[in-house]
Amino acid sequence: MTKEELFEIMRGEVIVSCQATPGEPLYIKDGTVMHLMARAAMLAGAKVIRTSSARDIVAIKEETGLPVIGLIKREYPGYTGRITMTMKEVDECMDALADIVSIDCTVCTRGDGLTPAEFLKEVKKKYPNIIIMADCATEQEAINAYEAGADLVGTTMHGYTPKTKSENNGEPNYELVEKLAKKLPCPVIAEGRVHTPQQVQKMLELGAFSVVVGGAITRPYEIALRFINAAKDFKK
Repeated sequence: MTKEELFEIMRGEVIVSCQATPGEPLYIKDGTVMHLMARAAMLAGAKVIRTSSARDIVAIKEETGLPVIGLIKREYPGYTGRITMTMKEVDECMDALADIVSIDCTVCTRGDGLTPAEFLKEVKKKYPNIIIMADCATEQEAINAYEAGADLVGTTMHGYTPKTKSENNGEPNYELVEKLAKKLPCPVIAEGRVHTPQQVQKMLELGAFSVVVGGAITRPYEIALRFINAAKDFKK
């Protein structure tokens, strides 16, 4: 499948994020249920899945046959980011046949001394045909990533970096998505705190190419917590 064909599949769609990392209720050390989450998403009509770990990339592709945005969350001394931070993680995603590889492109400390742009260029040099999604937190980070060779940019990290943490009010960042959609010629993926169908529609209206939804669909602990907290608030 070419990049253009893949992008046509993604256009205007909800990308379902199926992830479980150590410490989360659905994480299984020697197994996975993420392929079942992906199967449910596929039956609902999802055309692309986002997941973390080589194991889940393989399992989801085998289960669904859908394109997968792959990433690997791993922490290293000297690195403050954890989404596909080194070439090792890129290699693992490529070996698992991820269709798109997601890489942290925020201004964070990197143990290799590289800037996100420099790292992207190294990745592109090693894998000329790789399709990279840059996970960003700010407008400038997304612009820098695109100029360095990212094929798509996402607002994934907004509200989770030191610079943007104070801007996290629990709502999606509509303004950032709208700005990027107007400024960049590449697909802009809206991601982060999208919890309702109405929010998905608003993101698409503002120019998002696709919208990633994760916790609202595939994290039952978070879903249950919202309902339970609503009941607790009512009783106060």
